[in-house]
Amino acid sequence: MVDTTYDVLVIGGGAAGENAAELSGRGGLKVGLIEHELLGGECTYWACMPSKALLRPGEALEALRRVPGARAEEKIDVKAALARRDALASHWDDSNQVAWLGKVGVDLLRGHGRIVGERRVAVVEDGEAEKLYEVSKAVVVATGSSASFPPIEGLDGNQVWDSRKATSAQKVPKRLLIIGGGAVGAEMAQAWKWLGAEEVTIVEVFDHLLSQEEPFAGEALEKAFTQMGIAVHTSAKTQSISRSGANEPATARIELSTGESIEVEADQLLIATGRRPNTTDIGLATIGLEAGKPIKVDDHLQATGVDGGWLYAVGDVNARSLLTHTGKYQARIAGAHIAGLDTTAWGDVKATPRVVFTSPEVAAVGLNEKQAIEKGLEVRTVQYEIGQVAGASALGKGYRGTAKLVVDAQRDVMVGATFVGPRVGELLHAATIAIVAEVALEKLWHAIPSFPTLSEVWLRLLEAYRDTHGKVFR
Repeated sequence: MVDTTYDVLVIGGGAAGENAAELSGRGGLKVGLIEHELLGGECTYWACMPSKALLRPGEALEALRRVPGARAEEKIDVKAALARRDALASHWDDSNQVAWLGKVGVDLLRGHGRIVGERRVAVVEDGEAEKLYEVSKAVVVATGSSASFPPIEGLDGNQVWDSRKATSAQKVPKRLLIIGGGAVGAEMAQAWKWLGAEEVTIVEVFDHLLSQEEPFAGEALEKAFTQMGIAVHTSAKTQSISRSGANEPATARIELSTGESIEVEADQLLIATGRRPNTTDIGLATIGLEAGKPIKVDDHLQATGVDGGWLYAVGDVNARSLLTHTGKYQARIAGAHIAGLDTTAWGDVKATPRVVFTSPEVAAVGLNEKQAIEKGLEVRTVQYEIGQVAGASALGKGYRGTAKLVVDAQRDVMVGATFVGPRVGELLHAATIAIVAEVALEKLWHAIPSFPTLSEVWLRLLEAYRDTHGKVFR
């Protein structure tokens, strides 16, 4: 027996799901959103917001110490920093999000959502009977992703931190070992070191941190980490982990690329080696899709291999781009398409912006040089030291950073940009706009940056490109 009929049901109430629900309902459709945890999802409570709150005190102190005449405390008030983190994570209370959902006219269905057939979804809440819902127009899967653990001998997932535990911890670990040198591993290494961890070690299997970015970005980060006492092992693989008891320190055996084997002992272990889509128990097999795998979609965000075009997937669950802002972008496109607008998603694959909020900050968009070459483009690049821009010196002594542009020489347009340095994330949107709009370098030459700001690096990059590659700007 069907309990209720909806035009649209969204399974998953994170950032992508909320946006898909709101946008779908703007055309007058009846929309329900299913969520079994906190409404607002990973970014609000266990990722973007709490992690940035943990990083901010150390980053602010570093910025202050670069300014002659300014005075900074020598230590962070850890209790206050953790309290601020708790506040930015809404104290893990979703009542404000629930109120907002009601204001936009979307019904909240608490429980675990599972597809049970074409346009049919069952919802089960703890201790309650299963309810069956029929959908007239679309089901949107926005169930996100979870931490993925590698096959390491002796690894017990119950005794280690994943990203959720790392961002919500209430006590600073004395010795922290992090397996994985991507964004999560890098940010948590620096945050907990700033907050007072005595020893922090990162083990990364690739040859530089942030392996998906330009090598100079990871190298700059490794140098900064080494200077602040974080041990970094790249081209290294964790072979095994052992503990004598549940509450005892862990010992990891690590094999370096040289063939040497070392052991690292830690009171806390963080696994930050990637994500997997949350599709194991949402009923995909009932409609011919494989459980545990990403849901493949077209550019309308409609699932491929499902007849009728009624199933959509947005956010991490489709594996197009595992970032909050790209998931929200996909949700906007899917919601508009469901509401009747003929629109497609392409910005999330052409110009994906990403920021690692460490010090130095790493901000990138589009392709790196290697990726552009692999795509068969005729590539030209240019780099410039951001510290040589007048605006950088105004921010304080010792500002160091690098900017790099990747240019498709045949079309004379940027296809990628990377910035490394304090607060460079604020430079990124200009690059994103230039790539999305395919603005020719000839036109960028007439975009005048304000003086003295960091944005003057755009003029310096174009001048360096002109001088290096013999380009004439008119």
